[in-house]
Amino acid sequence: MPSRSGAASFEISTAPLIIGPRLVRTGGPHRAMSKGRLEAFTDGVIAILITIMVLELKVPEGTDWGALHHLIPVFLTYVLSWIFLGIYWNNHHHMLQAAHRINGKVLWANLHLLFWLSLVPFVTGWMGENHFAPLPTAVYGFVLLMAAVAFTILQNVLVAEQGPGSRLAEALGSDAKGKLSLSLYVCAIPLAFVNEWISDALYVAVALIWLVPDPRIESKLKE
Repeated sequence: MPSRSGAASFEISTAPLIIGPRLVRTGGPHRAMSKGRLEAFTDGVIAILITIMVLELKVPEGTDWGALHHLIPVFLTYVLSWIFLGIYWNNHHHMLQAAHRINGKVLWANLHLLFWLSLVPFVTGWMGENHFAPLPTAVYGFVLLMAAVAFTILQNVLVAEQGPGSRLAEALGSDAKGKLSLSLYVCAIPLAFVNEWISDALYVAVALIWLVPDPRIESKLKE
């Protein structure tokens, strides 16, 4: 507004200016993404995926036990996928608890993981509705394989950011469970075209391996 002397006075704004695709701050402290926000975002996405899966469970038209019979494959696939999403949520939480800082690579690696997890409701419905047919079972395993690869990438990026001597690096060690899981997925995918029940058994085996929270990270957090 004009000053008393008649000259115009100007106030310097500290609000951020948007120039093209970049956000430029003209004042105020720079705030980096915290691991708490990353964890909250991931928790929200996984919660939405579980909600989508349960909404895919169709209410049977009949009122007898026979009406539920054709829903058994759908329900069993839902339970398996629910366990897998729970495993990823649990281990993701423990891994971030052991980390002290994150960077841009961690954010992209986390989004890469969420991309493959976002496909779980689709392959869950496809395999369940088709009663564990070979192709849907193989595609289900491929999505699980890529999610496991994405989690391994996120894990390695986090370890690199924390440093080789960090608690997270010491807790993970050689990651034998992760390597075993990847091997079982690789075997299960082609075996779906031989006998889909073998593939399903391997998927269940991987879930049982990871069902209990990883004690390595928990023990380091207590130190």
